Amino acid sequence: MTVTFLMDGKEITIEDGKTLLEAARENGIDIPTICFHEATTANALCRICVVEVEGMRVLQPACIVEAANSMKVQTRSEKVIRARRTILEMLASTMDLSEAPEIQNMMYEYGASSSRFPDAERRESEVKDDNPMYVRDYSKCLLCWRCVQVCAEDAQYTFAINFDGRGFETQIGTFFDRTIPETSCVLCGQCVAVCPTGALKPKREYLLEQGMSPQEISVLNTGRKKRKN
Repeated sequence: MTVTFLMDGKEITIEDGKTLLEAARENGIDIPTICFHEATTANALCRICVVEVEGMRVLQPACIVEAANSMKVQTRSEKVIRARRTILEMLASTMDLSEAPEIQNMMYEYGASSSRFPDAERRESEVKDDNPMYVRDYSKCLLCWRCVQVCAEDAQYTFAINFDGRGFETQIGTFFDRTIPETSCVLCGQCVAVCPTGALKPKREYLLEQGMSPQEISVLNTGRKKRKN
């Protein structure tokens, strides 16, 4: 069974049950995404993928809204572009995007200013270096939920991390704020692989950025292995 609708004036026919984002990608239409990842369940958290659907009062997240017959969708209307620009400016005002090149490119494309909200409270967090695999810098975290999802039902089923806190104080954390080795984490690295902002970073990469040489890192790792044994 298929559905036929218009997207940016182009008639599109796709399988019933597919989302507007899937339809766009299958037909060469670019819709930006941040929280969405092919390996995780879409949750429409960041709203950067919003589109305008005729007859609907508010903008719709393309990653979860299914295409329907006779829909008329605009992916780059003035309203959509303004919404995306504002979302990017809010992110840039409250967190460190220095290691999020894809988001930086979006800011350039949409003309977003990182100084739009100068009085906004910024997310600050000390780097958590408590395991041999990766470090956690939640000042770079935009709460996209990707790491939580792959650690849970979407992939690993270890449930080592989850949301912690409320409102602006919300961040990704471990149960009872335990260190990673004290949790159910198996150091698979999947959370690091899906992080879009550098909030989770491989330990070796982090140490190199801190000025350590490959030789020093090798000696450090050797010492850790001996202590473990």
